[in-house]
Amino acid sequence: MEIEGRKIGIEFPPYIIAEMSNNHLGSIERAKKIIESAKKAGADAVKVQTYDADSLTIDCNKPDFIINSPLWKGKTYYQLYKESALPLKHTKELFDYARDIGISIFSSPFSEKAVDLLMKLDCPAFKIASFEAIDLQFLKYVAQTNRPVLMSTGISNFDEIEIGARVLKENNVKDIMLFHCISQYPAEIKDSNLSAIHRLKMVSDYVGLSDHSLDETAALSSVSMGACAIEKHFTLSRKDGGPDAAFSIEEDQMRQLKIKSLDVWTSIGSSRIFESENRPGKEHARSLYIICDVKKGEQVSGRNIRSIRPGYGLSPFYYDQVLNKLFRQDFEKGTALKWEYLS
Repeated sequence: MEIEGRKIGIEFPPYIIAEMSNNHLGSIERAKKIIESAKKAGADAVKVQTYDADSLTIDCNKPDFIINSPLWKGKTYYQLYKESALPLKHTKELFDYARDIGISIFSSPFSEKAVDLLMKLDCPAFKIASFEAIDLQFLKYVAQTNRPVLMSTGISNFDEIEIGARVLKENNVKDIMLFHCISQYPAEIKDSNLSAIHRLKMVSDYVGLSDHSLDETAALSSVSMGACAIEKHFTLSRKDGGPDAAFSIEEDQMRQLKIKSLDVWTSIGSSRIFESENRPGKEHARSLYIICDVKKGEQVSGRNIRSIRPGYGLSPFYYDQVLNKLFRQDFEKGTALKWEYLS
């Protein structure tokens, strides 16, 4: 699959996404600085969220609408989203800025209105957040864009993941990437369950990791297990606070993630190495050598050849095949044995 010409898949370097989320703290200028910082750190894309409080919930104080999670405990859903949303009027400005400085930008929409706005801005891909991945009507609406869809699976069981992916495919989405995700903020390493990546590959060829843990362990490990994209929440400084600051990484961490994930991907290489005739270090292996001066016509035997180091002669695999053959000419002790020396 591709997003703005950048090819994504296990045969390409990991696609690194800086998730701005709510770390803009309501400021368009801070949002631009986050985009610029992500670009400097080497991220392939910045992802934003396009919503307002009314598109996500209702203003209600009943117990169901009060959050119990530690980071936002005591707030109502409406209060949290009202405080953390960047006004929709700034969306175009963010897209324009990202394009001006040369970094891809796309978004997670949370309503049909947001999808329509993003399509006007030619959003190159859509990310479905974990909590929206079970809303099949919304998936159908996003699918109508015919853009690549990246979908997190943080709260879904396997049946729901299969159904969601099928809905997207049936509505003509050609490129679907499923993101393994643990919807804890922050997520504990012990809960990473990266083996889920292998199972998600049964549903889609493209699998990524949306990582809410505090370091790069899970992200780097996921690349070795076949993840072709990594999404990390990103901020200028955790000290600045904000709803997502506690599980966001900063510029230097993003830079290191980019470098190390590329190293991991590069180290995976290919199993075709077993087909090579000249693997690194082969010159230090054993091979067949003439161990004493021999005359033309002399018979090859265990008295005049041995398997020794280094590895410039015939492989020891051929020891039995060369026995009793005749030398074509005189050879000195220490000559690497070759087929053309024998008759």
